[in-house]
Amino acid sequence: METIFDHPPAAVQEDLNRLNASLDQIIPPKQDSNILIATWNIRKFGGLTRQWLPTGKYSPKRDLRGLRTIIDIIARFDIIAIQEVTGTLRALRDTIKYLGPKWSFLMTDITLGHKGNGERLAYIFNNSRVQPSGLAAEVVIPPEWISKKKKPEAIMRRQFSRTPYALSFRAGTETFILLTAHIEYGKSGDERIPELRAIAKWLYDWARRANAYHHNLLVLGDFNIDRHGDDLWKAFTSTGLYVPADLEAVKRSIFIKEGEDPRRDKFYDQIAWFTSRSGHARLRMEYLKGGGFDFLPFVYSETNLTKQSISYRISDHFPLWAEFKRGS
Repeated sequence: METIFDHPPAAVQEDLNRLNASLDQIIPPKQDSNILIATWNIRKFGGLTRQWLPTGKYSPKRDLRGLRTIIDIIARFDIIAIQEVTGTLRALRDTIKYLGPKWSFLMTDITLGHKGNGERLAYIFNNSRVQPSGLAAEVVIPPEWISKKKKPEAIMRRQFSRTPYALSFRAGTETFILLTAHIEYGKSGDERIPELRAIAKWLYDWARRANAYHHNLLVLGDFNIDRHGDDLWKAFTSTGLYVPADLEAVKRSIFIKEGEDPRRDKFYDQIAWFTSRSGHARLRMEYLKGGGFDFLPFVYSETNLTKQSISYRISDHFPLWAEFKRGS
């Protein structure tokens, strides 16, 4: 049986060489002075066919070639929040084994029920660069926010379909809390507004409490926002969450057409925090820059695979990242 540790076939290695050359140009190098944080919805990140160049009918579609692409991208960051991890952990286990003993992961259990889609939320992190600092939490909103009747104080009619997941980390002198979420897509955009509004309010309240302990708070993940400025975006930013301008113009989805404004369609993934303009819990870490990474030009180059086919082997989302200044 082929393994992730085998030397890739020539065509795969050529793609990986070009991929890593582009990563060198786009992703800042890891230094003692920075922290690199990312988020990525990796489509159905679970099963794995342990072959480099499988032929015929095989399942799952993710193969070693796709997984090596994922791993080489993940390795560029200090911490990455992953959405759509499934109950099957074969791909995740191979990822951690290949990354080596300096890398770890923490994750939730699968979310039961139809709306939960059997998904987990996870963080993969380089423990030579950052370390968990003690806090782990899943967001459960207060009962008084929930009502099936129209009450002024009610925000939702139920708890989150997939419970948002928070962990605290330490890097140098900086301590920060990351909260990741995957908002339920639903049948329409209107169905997403209550979850977005609830997470915005919950973060607002928590940020004020966390600030008393001099924590930084960032939220990152797949919020299934259709476009910048729509009602979903307004719900997400309703309590003052801020997304820097250089992340607003980044493509989130592999299905955005060439030349199309990424802010106008599939504005799903975000990295956000509170600023001094929010009046509380201002992010203390200095933001340097951020961006995304389009892997499409560097994968399965000699094949005729469609974007849809590639989405099951790698993802239908691009990773989103942000660089911060590390405290001494």
